[in-house]
Amino acid sequence: MSLDRRKMIGLGAGSAALAMAGGVATAEPAAATARRRVPSDAALARSISGGFHSRYAHVNGVRLHYVTGGSGAPVVLLAGWPQTWWAWRHVMPELARSHRVIAVDIRGMGGSDKPQGGYDKKNMARDVHELVRSLGHSRVDVVGHDMGAMVAFSFAANHPAAIRRLTLVDTLHVDETQYDIPLLPRPGKGFNLWWWAFNQVQGLPAQLAAGRMRHIVDWLFANSLPDQGLVPDFDRAVYAHAYDSPDAVRAGTAWYQAAHQDIADLKTYGKVTAPVLGVASQLTYDQFRQVLPTLATDVRVVCADKSIHYIPEEQPELLSRELLKFLA
Repeated sequence: MSLDRRKMIGLGAGSAALAMAGGVATAEPAAATARRRVPSDAALARSISGGFHSRYAHVNGVRLHYVTGGSGAPVVLLAGWPQTWWAWRHVMPELARSHRVIAVDIRGMGGSDKPQGGYDKKNMARDVHELVRSLGHSRVDVVGHDMGAMVAFSFAANHPAAIRRLTLVDTLHVDETQYDIPLLPRPGKGFNLWWWAFNQVQGLPAQLAAGRMRHIVDWLFANSLPDQGLVPDFDRAVYAHAYDSPDAVRAGTAWYQAAHQDIADLKTYGKVTAPVLGVASQLTYDQFRQVLPTLATDVRVVCADKSIHYIPEEQPELLSRELLKFLA
């Protein structure tokens, strides 16, 4: 199947998998699993080895939730839609052996505030910058996946004195090629990236998806995992619970609706001079090799060849190994 790789850059959850598949996998119906009681973030944090704890900080006009543990040089982890800090659960224990790990729910995510505005990635990077400063860190390593990767890149671009090393996992910052994505791809030429259009709509997503996010979570994983067992029922319940309220749906859409400002902001950035690691799936590896050198001066790219998009859950051992090597 032909795939315009340039247009797939930064598209977020599942885009490469869907384009490759050219069709829709069947998700297990959300109603098939009884709604379970989801543990609190504090309980989830305690379940991870490494002495992790759930915390909050008031920064840049919002309260951010984060989970922290381990000791050593600080590394910040930023997840994307429709996930939370919990997406890093398999990576955090390994990093905590030698690093102070700070897994953040970005503005609008999980336990963090969901204000009406401020969802451009430049401002969200300011949230993270003020958070790490409040924790007493002047320079940090930042790792981002999906929407979190866009915030991570914005952090490096806007706060160069505060970034030591940057890692982007399977997603690059949105750029104006986004405007060329067809609403209806021709047969055999790609897949309809419906969530980008859906999340642009004002108001309606919250009406349709609130209380039903498990359907969306199941659909995305059904079409974006090589093995459905990699993200089992419990973890899907954690994610769905985090996005089920109208405010949570609205905040998630706001990340996408800020794309116009994000594209404009990208045009004002110079090249990132901090060392940059790209960890790309089998379908985004060529994109990363082509595009990252245009965005940064010191770049290396590795391929998670058994992954489609959710690398922290598909290949956590590989990701942990590459991060520890890069951040040493």
